[in-house]
Amino acid sequence: MPTDLAEHPQPVGLAAAFARRGIHYGWAVAAVTFLTMLVTAGAVGAPGVLILPLQKEFGWATSEISSALAVRLLLFGLMAPFAAAFMNRFGVRPVALVALSLIAASIIGSFFMTQLWQLVLLWGFVLGFGTGLTAMVLGATVATRWFVQRRGLVVGLLTASTATGQLVFLPLLAALTEQVGWRAAMTFVLGMIALAAVGILALMRDRPADVGLVPYGATQIVPAPAQAASLGAMLASPIVALRDAAKTSTFWILFGTFFVCGASTNGLVQTHFVSLCGDYGMAAVTAASVLAVIGIFDFLGTVGSGWLSDRYDSRWLLFWYYGLRGLSLLFLPFTDFSFYGLSIFAIFYGLDWVATVPPTIKIAADRFGEKATLVFGWIFTGHQLGAAFAAYGAGFSRTVYDSYLPAFFIAGALCLFAAGFCIMMRGGEAKPIAAAA
Repeated sequence: MPTDLAEHPQPVGLAAAFARRGIHYGWAVAAVTFLTMLVTAGAVGAPGVLILPLQKEFGWATSEISSALAVRLLLFGLMAPFAAAFMNRFGVRPVALVALSLIAASIIGSFFMTQLWQLVLLWGFVLGFGTGLTAMVLGATVATRWFVQRRGLVVGLLTASTATGQLVFLPLLAALTEQVGWRAAMTFVLGMIALAAVGILALMRDRPADVGLVPYGATQIVPAPAQAASLGAMLASPIVALRDAAKTSTFWILFGTFFVCGASTNGLVQTHFVSLCGDYGMAAVTAASVLAVIGIFDFLGTVGSGWLSDRYDSRWLLFWYYGLRGLSLLFLPFTDFSFYGLSIFAIFYGLDWVATVPPTIKIAADRFGEKATLVFGWIFTGHQLGAAFAAYGAGFSRTVYDSYLPAFFIAGALCLFAAGFCIMMRGGEAKPIAAAA
């Protein structure tokens, strides 16, 4: 049961220092979460600029490299519901540190690889597990625990960090790869991982009550839910959440539309855009710069989406986001890959890159109550299944048909279908699913 604020001790430690300056400590936690998700996303996106260098050094086909990247994206999603359970059981800080350690290990190991199976192991499985332990679930968990007011805005900011990290790092990584090799580019990512780890150790705390606070905008403390009786029960909690959520049409619509979201962003554009532009004579650094522009507009669009999701019907927001994204993907092949055409694409596509996340999280929170983070983990799994499908499918299209364009047309059409399904969800707030005992 909630406890009154007056019954709880005053802020302690760093939280007290922030409070004396009129700053809720939740903003510090959000800031270090932003950095962590930015770096994690950069690690997820980095292989997208390394397809051609790996082909030249090892002679691997696009489809072979894409298979490793597809495994990475698949595990990135499949780990999400279990990551939420791990955070509930062990705390956010330990899980985030383990995730960064796995990512660092995958990068260091890749410096010495010589065989394709090593790429699949390191950049598929190890990197997939590491990034999957944080993913978007980290941002959803922090926003849900630390904020009552401004939650949509915080989700928008943290989501924007994910997409921005995937895209804005790419020009620098492409330039480093071109000038001094892909290993130097990945060494830069290692440095950013170390910086994020220091931030987590210094600032990350699990819950507001740990530092004598209530969530931002709240007046009562809600104690942490009871822990599962055993490790087995903890590991089973995501399955229980899936079983209950799968009985609702809302879950399947969110899962299906997020599948399309992943297929039309991470799996397709993030992974193959640089190579696609290379087919039309554009240098890798220039193509990566277009992705950086997409990242800048994505930051604006996703933060704006968080603000809008606090105020308007999330179903209609999703309708417009998916619809505009679909139209921009269908437009891309007709840009002639000129500066003017790609600029138009970068603006409209960038504004919609992951603007879908804040309204999706808001609907999940409204409909699934205390199980929302676990359920969103499964919805995010749908996102990454779509990403893996597109990552491999686009590579297959390029190898077999000598063109990426069929994959882009299919992704655009899927987005238009997703837009229609979004408005089929019933309006208003359903009774939330009760938490598991």
